[in-house]
Amino acid sequence: MRPATPSIILLLALVCASAADAQSYPARPIRLVVPFGAGGGTDNLARIAEPFVSRALGQPVVIENRSGGGSVIGMDIVAKSAPDGYTLVMTDTSIAVNPSLRPLPYDTLKDFEPVSLLATAPVILMANPKVPATTLPEFVALAKAQPGKLNYASGGNGASTHLGGELFKLVAGIDIVHVPYRGTGPAMNDLVGGHVDVMFSGISSAKPFMDAGTLRAYAVTGDIRNAAVPDVPTFAEAGLGGVTASTYWGVLAPKGMPKEIVDKVSVAFAQAMRDPAIVARIAELGYLPIAGGPAAYADNLRSEIEKWGRVVRTANIKVE
Repeated sequence: MRPATPSIILLLALVCASAADAQSYPARPIRLVVPFGAGGGTDNLARIAEPFVSRALGQPVVIENRSGGGSVIGMDIVAKSAPDGYTLVMTDTSIAVNPSLRPLPYDTLKDFEPVSLLATAPVILMANPKVPATTLPEFVALAKAQPGKLNYASGGNGASTHLGGELFKLVAGIDIVHVPYRGTGPAMNDLVGGHVDVMFSGISSAKPFMDAGTLRAYAVTGDIRNAAVPDVPTFAEAGLGGVTASTYWGVLAPKGMPKEIVDKVSVAFAQAMRDPAIVARIAELGYLPIAGGPAAYADNLRSEIEKWGRVVRTANIKVE
């Protein structure tokens, strides 16, 4: 028999070390980056899932909000982290919007490892009660009568709430001004305060203000009404079909994370999205659980990148 070459010995050692790391994973707390501020749809979902995932993995999952750049700052941190399973990111549809919207310091499809497709939810169009329009048709008529005078907030350039607003403008044929914020929380605060007129938002962020009567809902995306806000019509019911801007949430890791660790983390998040208590809680906030694995999330990313790329090009959206 020929003796093993040094390169073969090194390869075998690396394979054995990788297998040992996967078996012992996790051996310390895991950082879950949320590339948005506190109080938004992604942050809400992360904090609901975190206790279950921490128990399932046997280590604390520490949520770290790193907002800015329409999620780019937080995503870049994760892209450049070690692919050892100790840095993950939970994000929304902004990951699929950004490739068409701006230059990125990472490659969305090449620098991340899809782990779990968690959930989806429609977005809802909210208005400050001071806006003199109580229904969606009234608001469209008001915007057409005052082009460029009304505005809409979003959680940032490239956020799903931004693209939802641009799609609404295209379908309705109106001119309203985009006002980006650094996260859903600050945008929602200014909407409640009357500093901006309307805003697309995840239901989880908007519902407390709806329940308190401090915001008015015009319509929700999706083919059917959402159980969390059953009194709010869909856009189609309100006479404006074609506003399809649902949000998807998922977990990714830096590219190169061992498959065994990807699978272990994916199972933990999938189990969380199937847990009856969590399912009931997120349903109250408008989320629909998916609990998809790495392949499902990879397919979703490719499809959403193509979809929102068409919207960006059609609307000629530019961000600085």
